[in-house]
Amino acid sequence: MNTPWSDVPNLLLPALGETAAMVGVVMVLVALLGTPLGILLHNASPAGLFPNRALYAAISGVTNVGRSLPFLVLMAAVIPFTRFVVGTNIGIGAAIVPMTLAGIPFFARLVQNALREVPQEVTAAGVAAGGSPVQIIRTVQLGEALPGLVAGFTVNLIAMIEYSAIAGAIGAGGLGYLAVNYGYQRFDGTIMLACVVTLIIAAQLLQFTGDRIVHRLARTIA
Repeated sequence: MNTPWSDVPNLLLPALGETAAMVGVVMVLVALLGTPLGILLHNASPAGLFPNRALYAAISGVTNVGRSLPFLVLMAAVIPFTRFVVGTNIGIGAAIVPMTLAGIPFFARLVQNALREVPQEVTAAGVAAGGSPVQIIRTVQLGEALPGLVAGFTVNLIAMIEYSAIAGAIGAGGLGYLAVNYGYQRFDGTIMLACVVTLIIAAQLLQFTGDRIVHRLARTIA
């Protein structure tokens, strides 16, 4: 039996709030940990400030492993670690752990790609001016790559919303849990449609907002 449309907000809005909280916490952790990892990846590469083949190979290998596993497989594989960290393998806290582990290497590669787009002449000018590696990374590389970093953050953010829906399968709450437990298991077409439309609208709004910010930053830097 389908839920009356008048009752949908009572189920949808709390689930939307849970998804927003889950993704918000994950993206803070991803940005804090993925950004320095991406910076290290770029600058340890042959095109970076301190090329180191062994270091780059090690970090790149670990990052590739993190990116190669489908999220559902990763989520199942890290259940012991998740239980150790948060004390359970169900709920929002349990979903944050695998989502963060999946998001960090993904964002690190996006950061690396954004820094790679910074012209070598700009970095060389910073070196010639006597800037330290930390100064060059902060003012030259990150400053010039800011539009690309925001674009990468937007892509990662939308991916984490998708992952949060998958995490609903382990009772993580949010729109995914609502879609699985009401829309799928109870054959409630109204709830399923509402969840799908909400996820699509959220992704579109975030992408539009991210694109606008990137456009403004690009004009400012130019």
